[in-house]
Amino acid sequence: MLKTYRSTTFACYAGYITQAVVNNLAPILFIVFQQKFKIGYELISILIMTNFITQLIIDGVAVKLCKVISTRTLISAAHFFSAAGLVMMGILPQLFNNAFAGLIVSVITYAIGGGLIEVLVSPIIEAIPDTSGSAKAAAMSLLHSFYCWGQMAVVLLSTLFILFFGDGLWYILPVTWAILPFVNGFVFLKVPLSPALSEEAGLPLGKLIKEKGFILILLLMLCSGACELTMSQWSSLFAQQGLMVSKEIGDLLGPCCFALLMGTGRVLNSIFAKKINMYALLCISGLLCLTCYITVALSDSAALSLIFCALCGLSVAVLWPGTFSLAAAGYKKGGTGMFGIMALLGDLGCGFGPFLAGMICDTVTAQGYSEAYGMKTGFAFSAAFPILLIASSLILYFMHKKKKSHND
Repeated sequence: MLKTYRSTTFACYAGYITQAVVNNLAPILFIVFQQKFKIGYELISILIMTNFITQLIIDGVAVKLCKVISTRTLISAAHFFSAAGLVMMGILPQLFNNAFAGLIVSVITYAIGGGLIEVLVSPIIEAIPDTSGSAKAAAMSLLHSFYCWGQMAVVLLSTLFILFFGDGLWYILPVTWAILPFVNGFVFLKVPLSPALSEEAGLPLGKLIKEKGFILILLLMLCSGACELTMSQWSSLFAQQGLMVSKEIGDLLGPCCFALLMGTGRVLNSIFAKKINMYALLCISGLLCLTCYITVALSDSAALSLIFCALCGLSVAVLWPGTFSLAAAGYKKGGTGMFGIMALLGDLGCGFGPFLAGMICDTVTAQGYSEAYGMKTGFAFSAAFPILLIASSLILYFMHKKKKSHND
C-alpha cells in the first residue's frame, strides 16, 4: 500500500495540510487567547513572528542537516515535532502560570516541524521520477494547493467546533489536529523516497545568490509570504474586532473563503501551467493583491471588506508556487540549497508581514484610535509588499525577454 511513488505524493499532500494546521490554527484562536489569557495585539504579533522566525532558522540549517541526517528521518521527525507542538498548545497555557509562555513553547515546537516540512516536501516532489518541465510546475502548484485545502479545513472545522461546543473546550482542537502529523510521520517512514538533488550536485549558495536575477527571486519569495500571510493571519480577528461581525461569519467569509479561492487558483494553475506566462501571471496577481489590500484599508463597508479579504486568496494563489517554478526552471543547478534559501526568505515574509501589520495596529490604537482604524492602517502599510512584488516580476520579465532575444 505504501510502496509506490503515488503514496509518496499523497504523504507530501498531507505534509502541506500539516503545514496549514501549524500556520492557521492559532489565528482562529486569537480571540480566545485575548479573552481567556488577556493577550493583546502586541503579544499576538510576537506569537506570529515566533512561528515564522523559528521556521526561518530551521530553513537556514535544514540544508546542513540533510548532509548528516537522511531525508526520511528528517521529514518524519518534522511531523512528530508538529504533533508535539499542537498537543502542547492545548495543554501548556493552562498549566503555566504565564499562559503566553506556554503558547510560545508550543509555537516554537510545532514551528520546528513546520520549517522542516516546508524545506523538504518540495524537493521530494521534484525528485519523483517521470515528471519534468511543465509537469513539474503543475505538480508543484497542485502540491501547494493542499496547503489551501488544509487551511480551509482548519478554519471551517475549528469554527464549527467552537460554534457547537463553545470556546471553553478550545484546547481539544490542537490536540485533535495533532493526529494528522502524528500518523503522517509514520507514513513517511514507509513510502519510497527518490534521492533529492544534493547540495554537492547543485551550485554553492554563495554562487547561487550571485546568479543574475536570483536576488529578485528571493525578493519575490519574501513579498509572496508577506502578501499571503498578512491577510490570512489577521482577517479573522479583523472581521470580528474591526468589522464587528460574529466569529462564525467572520471566519467563514474571511479566512475560509480566502483559502478556498487560493486553493482554486492553485489547482487551475496546475491545469493550465503549460499555457501560462508566469511572469505576466505574477504581475496580474500582484495588481489584484494590491487592490485587495487598498480596498480593505479604505472601505467603510464590512461586506466589501470581507469580499476583498477573500479575493486576496485568489490574488496570492500562484505567488509562492509560481516563484518556486521560475527558480526551478531558471536555476536548474540550484539543488536543495536553493529550495532552502527560498523557503527562508518566504518565511521571513510570512513572519515580518503580519508582525508589521500588528505592530502598526498596536501603535495606532495606543494613540486612542479604534481597533478597526488600527487594523486598516496596518493593511494600508502592507500594500508595500504587492508593489515590490509587481516591480520585481516586471524586472525579471524584461531580463528573461532580453536573454531570450539574445539566444534567438
